[in-house]
Amino acid sequence: MYDYIIVGAGSAGCVLANRLSADPAVKVLLLEAGPSDWHPFIHMPAGIAKLVSRKGVNWNYNTAPVPALGGRRLWWPRGRVLGGSSSINAMCYIRGHAGDYDEWEQLGASGWNWNAVLPWFKASESNSRGGDVLHGGDGPLAVSDLRYTNPLSQVFLDATGEAGLPASNDFNGATQEGFGWYQVTQRNGSRCSAATAYLDPVRARPNLRVITRATATRLVYEGDRVSGVAYSVAGRGIFCEGASREVILSGGAINSPQLLMLSGIGPADQLRRLGIDLRVDLPGVGANLHDHLDVCTLRKCTQPITYDHTNDAWIALQYLFARRGPGTSNIAEAGGFLRSRLAEDERPDLQFHFVPAQLDDHGRHRLPGDGFTLHACALRPRSRGRLLLQSSNPLDPLRIEPEYLTDSEGYDLKMLLEGVRLSREIFAQPAFDAYRGDELFPGEEAVDETHLIQFIRDKAETIYHPVGTCRMGGSDDPQAVVDPELRVRGIAGLRVVDASVMPKLIGGNTNAPTMMIAERAADLMVKAQNQRGSV
Repeated sequence: MYDYIIVGAGSAGCVLANRLSADPAVKVLLLEAGPSDWHPFIHMPAGIAKLVSRKGVNWNYNTAPVPALGGRRLWWPRGRVLGGSSSINAMCYIRGHAGDYDEWEQLGASGWNWNAVLPWFKASESNSRGGDVLHGGDGPLAVSDLRYTNPLSQVFLDATGEAGLPASNDFNGATQEGFGWYQVTQRNGSRCSAATAYLDPVRARPNLRVITRATATRLVYEGDRVSGVAYSVAGRGIFCEGASREVILSGGAINSPQLLMLSGIGPADQLRRLGIDLRVDLPGVGANLHDHLDVCTLRKCTQPITYDHTNDAWIALQYLFARRGPGTSNIAEAGGFLRSRLAEDERPDLQFHFVPAQLDDHGRHRLPGDGFTLHACALRPRSRGRLLLQSSNPLDPLRIEPEYLTDSEGYDLKMLLEGVRLSREIFAQPAFDAYRGDELFPGEEAVDETHLIQFIRDKAETIYHPVGTCRMGGSDDPQAVVDPELRVRGIAGLRVVDASVMPKLIGGNTNAPTMMIAERAADLMVKAQNQRGSV
């Protein structure tokens, strides 16, 4: 019997395992469906380019056909390994805008405003620039400036200045808007995933047990309380473990709602149709799915200086012996946040990632020659999708219906058009004169809105930030799955702690906010237990 069982050793689960097991009297079990994070490509930052096709550490989801994107089925990679998506992402450390969290509170997430969450961002962070009023200096998660950047990334930043766009030295500082270098979750030139930061230092604790290749199949109940988890290991057998205090789901925006529904917690009509016994009718489980949709402007480069033109053996040697050189790059080195002409408040509504390489189909489609790419994503999408169970078999994938570009005002499409326009404007600046080759995407012939809209429908992809499928909210919100303390409504002994609880997508990458959520959740749980113990 354990005190806590955590399902999912990703960005949130590793944080929880560390914090909850800090008390030697508390027994914690951490279940992870994927393998250990032993592979060298996980720890070498530039290894992200090689991880794309490695199925062993990736759930490799595919969406249902997306009508607004020409019926395409989009590939949704999610980490299936210790560290979760923090072990396979581009390591950009972004918190979002302070106003994002104030909006959470307005939406019913009481106690999650910016002033309330900032201490938990700081508790997580160890910034190489040192701690200050906005940054942590001694947390578990290493946040650093890149050790190596491609010369074209500086050309890109020069071009943004020539275009009259603002500069930023810290996207997580007092002002988010501007262009500059991304800080990354790295320590001494190596990836610092949630597993590296939070799990590795405490694996020897006798009160913490970690089981890999363990896929949770359902929750176990005693009356109106969750009392444990059933799981299989490497597809063999079914095991059950009990939790005397709580079970915490940290499987992410896809897996957490799936396990809830498989266990009878979710939309009543959907569960009954599949013959699943209903425990709690929560229509919000699997609803409110939203994600950052991204579109790339890509040009050929006339100089052989991009990451398309590299010596892999030399890069590996530099990295192996010195933790220096291109092997320490996250590939998406520079970028920025911008308030477009459509911005409705002080928050940026577009994010850019510059890649000094040709990037098509998530890097799975290699193009000949040299080139450079500018990602543009709409930060505040209005379209909402859903997740649907297709069977009661836990090994069957969910049906993912992202419903991109379906908002009634056409706002999301307008934002991507604005992103393409600004990307082209940046690439047209004098700084790129010595490097600018032909435009591959959208293509020189795409000059009017009709052609650009078709390009977006043909080529837009996820930039890997799905959230909201177990949204947090108040007791008056019929779509809320968890309360502001992340307890699942209508059942005792169960919480959800991951990106699925975000009521609304933040303006930026979601890894750092997910760790913050887990830091605060662990504190809430420890305080709740202490209060019970003092009664």
